[in-house]
Amino acid sequence: MNRKQHWETVYETKADQEVGWFQENPEISLKLVEKYAPVKDASFIDIGGGNSFLSKHLFNQGFSNLTILDISAKALERSKSRFVINTEGLNWIESNVLDFSTESPYKTWHDRAVFHFLTSEYEIDKYADVAAKNIVSGGFLILATFSLSGPENCSGLPISQYSEKKFCCVFNDKFDLIECFEDVHTTPSGNPQNFIWAVFKRK
Repeated sequence: MNRKQHWETVYETKADQEVGWFQENPEISLKLVEKYAPVKDASFIDIGGGNSFLSKHLFNQGFSNLTILDISAKALERSKSRFVINTEGLNWIESNVLDFSTESPYKTWHDRAVFHFLTSEYEIDKYADVAAKNIVSGGFLILATFSLSGPENCSGLPISQYSEKKFCCVFNDKFDLIECFEDVHTTPSGNPQNFIWAVFKRK
């Protein structure tokens, strides 16, 4: 089963609260957006955001230039279903992030728990290149993955764990690290998962 098929199956067979990464209130993401991306008409992309409530929260706060990218069409359908009023200013893109490109780079790129599913050196380096090409100079990359003390797999797939040093090894060529910290996410079933968050600024 390839990556797209895997995620289509996940979103076809599991409800929102049956996946470990579910967050009805993405508190840390919202705080970091408020801190680094408060301009509500600036371009913002949420990577792997098809089943995330982040876009709905931001839209309700008045953000008007939101893109939600996900490899899964079924995940994007869930995202769209949460909006019952005028959705002008919202853009949904079905794509593997490694294949993504735009002629209008984003001010803010947010990714909670997609990047750590990339495990080969090629894919990791490719992600860094794609992010750099699609974020404006001075723009922000907000990234969250499992930390070195977090799980070693998720949704039946292996993942890559990260530390501040490892983040910098991947991104420091074209980004400056602004902030890095760890946090514990509690899954809907009550299991703790150690995450590490990083905020980078595009050089």
